[in-house]
Amino acid sequence: MRHGLAAAALSLVALAAPPAHAGAQGATEWLGRMTNALATLNYDGLFTHTAGQQSETMRIVHRVEDGHSMERLVSLDGSGREIVRTAEEVHFYMPDRRVVLVEQRSDEGSLLRALPAPGPKLDELYTLDVRKGSKLLGREVRVLDILPRDVYRYGYRLWLDEETAMPLRSEIVNGEGKAVEAMHFTRLEVRDRIAARELEPAVDATGYQWVRAGRRGEPPSANVGWRPRKVPPGFRLVATRVQVVPGVPMPVQHLIFSDGFASVSVFIEPGPAKGPSPPESRSVGSSNAFSTQVRGHVVTAIGEVPAATVRDLATSVAPVDEQAAPARPAPERPDR
Repeated sequence: MRHGLAAAALSLVALAAPPAHAGAQGATEWLGRMTNALATLNYDGLFTHTAGQQSETMRIVHRVEDGHSMERLVSLDGSGREIVRTAEEVHFYMPDRRVVLVEQRSDEGSLLRALPAPGPKLDELYTLDVRKGSKLLGREVRVLDILPRDVYRYGYRLWLDEETAMPLRSEIVNGEGKAVEAMHFTRLEVRDRIAARELEPAVDATGYQWVRAGRRGEPPSANVGWRPRKVPPGFRLVATRVQVVPGVPMPVQHLIFSDGFASVSVFIEPGPAKGPSPPESRSVGSSNAFSTQVRGHVVTAIGEVPAATVRDLATSVAPVDEQAAPARPAPERPDR
């Protein structure tokens, strides 16, 4: 599952600066510049990622060749896990489990997956603002605030380098404005060129189990085995697949929901022979998970969204043959 190392969010509280607001249009333009910079620049950096009580130092190397980006993300603390994204695939090296998980690549963005990107529903789901910030790493910055209009998604605060638009810091913030996950670069070099050898994994995967996941990005089908009875406002089912998960004896069904920024994965697998277990909630930083049992199956929803969102999605899915009506939006909750 991609939530964890691949989902390293960017953030921390920056020093307050005098307000110099440019409004939503200016913020949207800066967000577009950031998205383009992450995808098209050659860069090598070290950053600290904090989620709850856990903190991790990581390195990211991003290389562009012939219009295609390739990337390597390395944990420098403890586990030694790495993610290497080639032109066609993404390889997750897990030395602690002696497993390499392989997925089909689906985009040209960055492995810094928690960062928002411009989209058609931006103004509908979020309010945006931009202001001048204090220097970071000796560079002038702009601070972007991207705040949700309801309780179903988190907000973001981004510190962007004025020259390159690269994110030097970022926060994922909850409804009270408190950072629930954070990252800040301690070193960031934007280069003209990065050698191909810097994308090679340090992990010796000799003897590892290689597990190939199902194809990504398959459009949802009316005949898919499970569908939601309702979805939180702004979210929609964007992909379905059958996936092999390390440690799980049978393939699981994987439903992917997105609002254009945030995404939630719902996994459905056969339940344990010992019978149903009570629902369970888990939370690490901005990542929330909720598991329950439906019709002899374990349903787990996980994503970098508030706990209410994963709970509502996990408890709403059911086999298609139980549903007489198509999926419909959940009742609106009061805006924040």
